[in-house]
Amino acid sequence: MQTVNETFLSLGVDDAGDIGEAQLVLLGIEADKKAQWYERVLGSKISDARAELFVLLKGIDAKEDQERVISNYKALQSFKETKRSANEAVLAPAPSSKKEAAIAPIKGDVVIYCDGGCSPNPGQSGSGIAVYRGGTVSELWYGLYEKRGTNNTAELNALYHSLLLSEKECALGNPVEIKCDSMYSINCIQTWAISWEKNGWSKKGGEIKNLEIIQKSYHLYNQLKSRVRLSHIKAHAGLEGNELADRMTVHAREQKNSAFVQYDKEIDIALILSMRAG
Repeated sequence: MQTVNETFLSLGVDDAGDIGEAQLVLLGIEADKKAQWYERVLGSKISDARAELFVLLKGIDAKEDQERVISNYKALQSFKETKRSANEAVLAPAPSSKKEAAIAPIKGDVVIYCDGGCSPNPGQSGSGIAVYRGGTVSELWYGLYEKRGTNNTAELNALYHSLLLSEKECALGNPVEIKCDSMYSINCIQTWAISWEKNGWSKKGGEIKNLEIIQKSYHLYNQLKSRVRLSHIKAHAGLEGNELADRMTVHAREQKNSAFVQYDKEIDIALILSMRAG
């Protein structure tokens, strides 16, 4: 960790008014607090990765150039991590038994943020999830890429996979809350599906779009709803979990992952939040 002091800040900016938007994100400062950023960050701590990026972004104003620096830095970190993992795999002793190799399940409250996005709509879509345990992000998931998807299908996919993750957490006895920014998805499984099911999965006025994923989500939700709380949150309202899930949706589209996979790089929150938003 790096303690933010005047000497460190001088490495990234020549003048307090010269700080770039990406640098503010790395320091954890919201855009509307820019005027007081210098005083706010003194004495705080940031990760080594964020500190390095803060310095590397000095004097770089164009968003395209900032993204290139961040992308190159991420590629370098990924290469170093792959090399480190390979070395650790060679040096690590093999477990003496299956019991020693098993990982103990994590206990505690779980909050899952889910999001889906499409660009354009309809167009390329992807879904993302951020999992928090004890108030700290512990896992990020992304994928479910569709070349011809919609925003609604992406949101429903994210909610369904949040329910699948919740099912595993409930089996461990962990209380779970799912926070979703799509009122459409929530209404589909909490409200509308009740009457649709009673009417033989039909509705007045035409077909039920996205019926298959709605049915799967609805049935799974009914199994879990006594143990899982599903709540609506506003999108892009400054909630860290929602923003991380959003970045994972964009990452899914960029990587074109049709599977739903766990983000396997270091979870550097500021670095991920500096990625392109959906």
